[in-house]
Amino acid sequence: MLVDRLWPRGVSKEKAHLKLWLKELAPSDELRKWFHERPQQWQTFRKKYLAELANESAISALELLHELAERSRALTLVFGSRDVQHNNAVILKDLLEGGRKPPATSGPVRAVASAPRRAVRPRP
Repeated sequence: MLVDRLWPRGVSKEKAHLKLWLKELAPSDELRKWFHERPQQWQTFRKKYLAELANESAISALELLHELAERSRALTLVFGSRDVQHNNAVILKDLLEGGRKPPATSGPVRAVASAPRRAVRPRP
């Protein structure tokens, strides 16, 4: 599933074979542009992105992502960034695997963060 706001350049929808496009899980345009100009500020981007995931539409999308991860043997998170180690899909993967928790929140975001480890792999 695609977890970016923009469709990746040079990839047709037919060739991508994606089952779902969760735009709600993508960082805002402002945050995406901010991080593009400051790639060395990964930890700050991560904090700001996790804060964005606390909005209502993102929480619903996180619940759906969590449900899909529970039902699937493997789940592929597709993103458009060239940096495979520092992007929103890496953060979502951490949340699904329960490896890192978001800032102090309650509700679905915390539930996703405490999910059991699953086979989730981000894919550029």
